[in-house]
Amino acid sequence: MKSYKACVIGHTGRGDYGHNLDMALLDQPGIELVAVADPDPAGRAKAATRLNVSKSYADYREMLEKERPQLVAICPRFLDGHKQAILACAEYGAHVFCEKPLSPDLAEADSIVSTCEKHHIKLAMAMQTRYSPIWDRVRELIGSGQLGEVLEVRTRGKEDHRGGGEDLMVLGIHLMDIMRGLLGDAAWCFSRVSDRGENLNSSHIRQGAEGIGPLAGDRINAMFGFNQSPVIGYFASSRPKDPADRNRRFCGWIYGTKGVIEIQHGWLAPTFWLGDPGWTNTTEKTGWKKISSAGVDKPENLSAKAGLHEANRLIIQDLIRAIETDSQPKCSVYDGRAALEMILSVYASASANSMIKLPMVDRSLHPLKQLPTFKPTAK
Repeated sequence: MKSYKACVIGHTGRGDYGHNLDMALLDQPGIELVAVADPDPAGRAKAATRLNVSKSYADYREMLEKERPQLVAICPRFLDGHKQAILACAEYGAHVFCEKPLSPDLAEADSIVSTCEKHHIKLAMAMQTRYSPIWDRVRELIGSGQLGEVLEVRTRGKEDHRGGGEDLMVLGIHLMDIMRGLLGDAAWCFSRVSDRGENLNSSHIRQGAEGIGPLAGDRINAMFGFNQSPVIGYFASSRPKDPADRNRRFCGWIYGTKGVIEIQHGWLAPTFWLGDPGWTNTTEKTGWKKISSAGVDKPENLSAKAGLHEANRLIIQDLIRAIETDSQPKCSVYDGRAALEMILSVYASASANSMIKLPMVDRSLHPLKQLPTFKPTAK
């Protein structure tokens, strides 16, 4: 088995280590984790202890220069540092495991893709649902015809205090990836973005947290068409007026002529099947049945305690497979860019008040920055 030297890039206080992405490199066959970089001294010391490495650096560029790793986990959630870190890794020939979303805008995403292609670097995104065995069971249900003809796919964001624009960017990325995983590349988007009942305008634009870039809207409704499927996909997110009304609908629903599948994001996340063509369980006695890694209404034989950690470990293994076979990971840099493009097309469509075709033609600026009198307000 080939051995890979690995390093971790984190940034305590600015996105930290994502959803424990750094831990995915521990105790992996064929991987030697040697160093961590973090500009925060206290956070760097904790990470070095947690990862059991003797070498730590304040500057990840120095780490890359001295250690010359083949694998690097870029962990911070903050988007505005992803491009620089990925480009640095590529220049040193290091393949990348990266937190989502890929970047704040398409110009940066295109630059990342071009650099990965130039240096023949593989990049795997932290889209954990794609690596869940439950995701495989869902696809089998659809492929076997048990769902019948797929009619539509609906998704809703987490709809907590971030409901609307921030929800779209931070958590909607997972739902866009689920739609793409089922239906392929998006062909067009038509959307409405509003704030306190007003249609999107420049006065609604604010600067998002965690290096997200400009955001807008407390209510978002979007529909997508796809190149290889007649099925329409939907995304919606609304900021709740009642703080207690949150995180109750963060999932996707796949509606077919023979039933419904409800799928949530994550590793072994609760997922259910209703074998009722009416989608309500009022005409049949089947009821909702849980989908486990073993199948519909079968006992779960894997541990849910592993959470996203097990999915992250599988992503690392898939990244190594992609390196050794010169192929792409299940969720590659191209997938990360495509899901981001779906998100940004929501703003582009709402700004133009018309359907937007994908791939988007104007990629040089964030769509919100193209609105007249762009003046983002402080968060």
